[in-house]
Amino acid sequence: MTPANPVSSASVDASDLAACLIQQIVDVHQEWFVSENGGAPLETRLNEFEFYSSHGRLIFAAMTANGSCNWRVTNWSWKDEKLSLQATRRMGAEIATIEMVPRASARALMAGIAAARLARSERLAQLLARNLSGDETDAAPLAKVERATVSPGMRRDQPGRYARIILRLPRERIAATGIVAQSDPRNVDSLFSSALLWFTRVLATPKRPPLGRLLLIVEPNILKAAQQRHVLLRDWWRQRIELREIDAEWQQVKNVRPFERKHIWRRRLNRFPPVHEEETNESAAQIIAGAPLAIDSVASRHGQTLRYHGLPFARVRRVLGKERVWFGIEGSHRRVLDRFHERDWSKLNDDLQTYRTHSCRDRHHWLYRASGEAWLESVLRRDIRRLDPGLIIAPIHAQFRTSHGSTARAGGARPIDLLALRHDGRLVVIELKVSEDREHVFQGIDYWRRVEAHRRRGHISAAKLFGEREISDESPLVYLVAPTLRFHPSFTTLAKTIAPDIELYRFDINEDWRAGVRVVRRERVNA
Repeated sequence: MTPANPVSSASVDASDLAACLIQQIVDVHQEWFVSENGGAPLETRLNEFEFYSSHGRLIFAAMTANGSCNWRVTNWSWKDEKLSLQATRRMGAEIATIEMVPRASARALMAGIAAARLARSERLAQLLARNLSGDETDAAPLAKVERATVSPGMRRDQPGRYARIILRLPRERIAATGIVAQSDPRNVDSLFSSALLWFTRVLATPKRPPLGRLLLIVEPNILKAAQQRHVLLRDWWRQRIELREIDAEWQQVKNVRPFERKHIWRRRLNRFPPVHEEETNESAAQIIAGAPLAIDSVASRHGQTLRYHGLPFARVRRVLGKERVWFGIEGSHRRVLDRFHERDWSKLNDDLQTYRTHSCRDRHHWLYRASGEAWLESVLRRDIRRLDPGLIIAPIHAQFRTSHGSTARAGGARPIDLLALRHDGRLVVIELKVSEDREHVFQGIDYWRRVEAHRRRGHISAAKLFGEREISDESPLVYLVAPTLRFHPSFTTLAKTIAPDIELYRFDINEDWRAGVRVVRRERVNA
């Protein structure tokens, strides 16, 4: 209906017009499904998002389970009952394709996506059958496709993302899986978790001939990330899981030589980021003094970010030698703290004190539910000994990046929740969850790999992340932390697939951790 509309360099009038046109489109339906980069669609209502123009830019603002978020829309189109947005945020650090579909037409769309992914799985099965037949040295018949389906979706109304293929050769059966949705390095932890759990289930089903191996099919853009996870598995799993690369056009599959552990230590590393020393800032000190048990400060290159129980709400910067404060929850309009905005500042503080507290009566309020992991992180930063008395209290590095300027979209290089040090000099990687997450284990070992690579090069000691304290010549420990009832049911199964020289520990904490963290149980999970 409407052609693609570039707005990145539009005038104020053009962005106003675009906002008006899109709002007219979305106003027709009260309920929408919104997906980001091909991810699982989230149901949202018309009053939970808006389009508006600001300084000549088209902005898409939405309320999510993690709080509000704002995207700058650089291009948009409305076609076949689907609104597609090309968007950026954080000064271009994050780029996304956002798709919005009216709930009324979502069922037909989901059915179409499911059919396309099933066809892709069947095509992959035929490619693998020909590839495996070519591996035979004698004149064996072609491998037969016993099964070619797609994994279940995260919910009943969502199509699955992974192929589920069983191939039969004369003397063995072979399992194969791969992504049949949009391939992204950020999803490699999910791919491994899904593949290992499925392979475990089919291994438990006795059938002749026996099932001997799993082929993990990856596209070129996620091959490196897949190799980095594969090399950290136990030998038993590594011997049975083979990586194979499929070209971008899905025409050819080729074998991939597996990594050895020494390869990941030899790889060139990105520049190690500097540690920003926290400055004494009068404006920040005054704000923190208003609620010292709730507000903490995180140093950055350009000043300080103030967080209320982990939720960023104010930023202090020095501009032309003068301190200035901007306030507002991430995704909302930020305002300068001056006499013209004192009422807004007061209301924000009242809302935080009312709703972002462990004693809040409205447990469904988004300020209470937003950024749960950041809230838990802020509690532990104040006294990490609540988790392990052997850890030093300070410094504790939160949301720590192992490379300068790395982003999640650049190969899945997410920041580490907490990086700490024990009194014996052993580094500790801490990964926090407050809800069930199947990727908990693989996120933890990926952080271990990155920290260990820098430790072996001496970067952590040279950067003096922990002052003059000596770093032990031992690999880091990994603490995987979640409330007792919030560990994913597959956690133990996945943890046992990890190589035993990577020391993984499970920490169960109390469900009411907002009122104070208590460790209920601690155990080694991959010995």
